[in-house]
Amino acid sequence: MQIKNLKFSMKNHGPVLFAIILFLVLIFIPTGYEGALVYQNADRVRAEVLSTDESEIVDAGLIRTGEQRCEVRILGGRFEGETVTAVNRLNGSLAQDKMFSEGDIAFVVVSHSGDQITTVTMTDHFRLDKEVILAGLFLLLLILFAGKTGVRAILSFADTILIMWKILVPCLLKGWNPIWLSLGLVLLMTAVILSLIYGFDRRCLAAVSGAILGIAVTAVLGIVFTDMFKIHGAVMESSESLLYAGYQNLNLTSIFMASIFLGSSGAVMDLSVDICSSVYEVVQKKPEISAKEAIFSGFAVGRAACGSTTTTLLLAYSGSYIALLMVFMAQGTPIAFVLNYKYVAAEIVHTIVGSFGLVTVAPLTAITSGFLLTRKKSVRNE
Repeated sequence: MQIKNLKFSMKNHGPVLFAIILFLVLIFIPTGYEGALVYQNADRVRAEVLSTDESEIVDAGLIRTGEQRCEVRILGGRFEGETVTAVNRLNGSLAQDKMFSEGDIAFVVVSHSGDQITTVTMTDHFRLDKEVILAGLFLLLLILFAGKTGVRAILSFADTILIMWKILVPCLLKGWNPIWLSLGLVLLMTAVILSLIYGFDRRCLAAVSGAILGIAVTAVLGIVFTDMFKIHGAVMESSESLLYAGYQNLNLTSIFMASIFLGSSGAVMDLSVDICSSVYEVVQKKPEISAKEAIFSGFAVGRAACGSTTTTLLLAYSGSYIALLMVFMAQGTPIAFVLNYKYVAAEIVHTIVGSFGLVTVAPLTAITSGFLLTRKKSVRNE
């Protein structure tokens, strides 16, 4: 009885223990880039805007250039409590420029020489407190609605963020192979996330196997069609900045290829869970069902799920490019030119190749679930 209870405990609580250990390890390991600060002789702190002066700003239609001067009180760091004049430089970019008002809390860079402040530069509005409130509300809702499952979801979410920030990004900067690195980390994340859902049992193995096979299909097609479409990885936002920052050795195209299956892996995992859970419920309700019948039941569920899931992927990718599409329409750009444009072609690869992964993960997970979830009963019947 004690051995059975121990096995049950390890199957259900083992993934939680592993995820917690992984979280603690990732929290404390360094990225190796902690010392790569742009502002070596400066403090980045909060400041309260006491007053503003816009007399040196030049307006030319939508474009605003010049300098906004702000009287601020520093709220942290070695110069906390001091009142100084800070400069907010405007470059004529609506996307990058910001204007401050009295009472705003902002991030400022305080440059200093010894104990003397040399310059104070306004960088952006302070948003971290609002972000914490938003995240806190989401986590609270998740826990209230899902209970223990919500806690596990939060743990998997935290582990995924840390894996991306502490392992994926630093290793990519160091020149590791983006394809193999990303595949390995997707495998790790898939195993962690799905084990937290199912525990260490056959459902987890079935769902992980189906998801990884689907992601592998996406990876292969992403590599092939990125090359066929002649898409350079510089289409990724801010990618060229990496080259100019001293990382000329990076293979941006390989990173773009990896981003295709990384971006679709979440939807692939979601669909694999749906198929696996459906097959499991069928097997539970009809224990004598054969593997073939269970597989076809999974196919039936997969066909219904694929339509909405692929549309979800399309909307997720195209939503960030809605302004670009509006520009094309406003300028009367022919649709053939729009579809042939490099940025649009890159999104087509992202969307369609990602959808390939979704369409293939459904039958693949149905097959793995059909064999793995009925095999134990088949052996007994024999």
